[in-house]
Amino acid sequence: MNTPPADLDETELVRLLAGGWGLDVGVLRYLPRGFGSHHWLADMDGGTRYFLTVDDLDTKPWLGPDRDSTLSGLTAALEAVLALHHQGGLAFVVPPVPTRDGKTLRRITSRYTLSVFPYIDGGGGAWGEHLSEADRDELVRLLADLHLATRVLASPVRSCGDGLAGRAQLDAALRDLDRPWTGGPFSEPARRSLAAGAEAVLAGLAARDDLAAEVAGSGAEPVITHGEPHPGNLIRAQGRFRLVDWDTVGLAPPERDLWMLHQGTTQSLTPYSEATGRVVDETAIALYRLSWTLGDLALYVALFRSHHERTEDTEKARRGVTNCIRRLERRATEGQDVLVPWESPAP
Repeated sequence: MNTPPADLDETELVRLLAGGWGLDVGVLRYLPRGFGSHHWLADMDGGTRYFLTVDDLDTKPWLGPDRDSTLSGLTAALEAVLALHHQGGLAFVVPPVPTRDGKTLRRITSRYTLSVFPYIDGGGGAWGEHLSEADRDELVRLLADLHLATRVLASPVRSCGDGLAGRAQLDAALRDLDRPWTGGPFSEPARRSLAAGAEAVLAGLAARDDLAAEVAGSGAEPVITHGEPHPGNLIRAQGRFRLVDWDTVGLAPPERDLWMLHQGTTQSLTPYSEATGRVVDETAIALYRLSWTLGDLALYVALFRSHHERTEDTEKARRGVTNCIRRLERRATEGQDVLVPWESPAP
């Protein structure tokens, strides 16, 4: 996020770092990056640097419908990351630094949690950034290793299932287009955009339901997936990729990760099939490609139907509503998915 949460005092982070992790902060600096979580750099008095993530339990519908269930889902996700790194031997997985009592996070308030990660000194990418052929091949191999490590997870990790996170909120919004939305400055613009594009959105939801039913009927064995392995979650350090931001981890068909690297034919993912023995399912590729747009739209609409202020982040989300609907309208008129890998949802 570009702006820190107005209802969180940074002194709470300093207190929790000292009490929970035994870390004495010298300098704390907010990092305006990403969308959905807040980040700080923390330099310790002894010179060590850490990367802090503050997660908002109100904005992660894929983990749970309320704060407590979201907290449970986030905890399970971070524990899975620890297992993948330590038991699975996956060096590219960047795990959280446990607290002194072995926990992966601490709750700051009823709304926010804090987790601590090692600082990776390297070059980070961004959503929309082009991957070279060599980088793309490296990422394909990395995902193959991740999916093959599913067996190391002794603790339960969420199943992504065939549902769409935020679907109930999006359905409710589509039923509530005839009266004003009053959450904040972007409520009415979002309502008008959704009303104008409602036919295309409903067509997209219906198409997704059909794709999800077909994929569920295939009986494909799920694997552990990252969920968002795009350049914005990659850091190149010491000549190799590290994969970060694991709150979307979950069991799903491998295409949940692979659609971003799909280049129009299954041949583009032949190295993955050779490494894992699995044939890439084009229907599942289409499902997760479409789910990305609909999931983003659901997240943005939920934001604008609740209380919000005008910030850099809400302005970005407002552009996101427009872009998601534009994609769905193009899909309806052109009869195919038009989101190509690395196309930015909110330029």
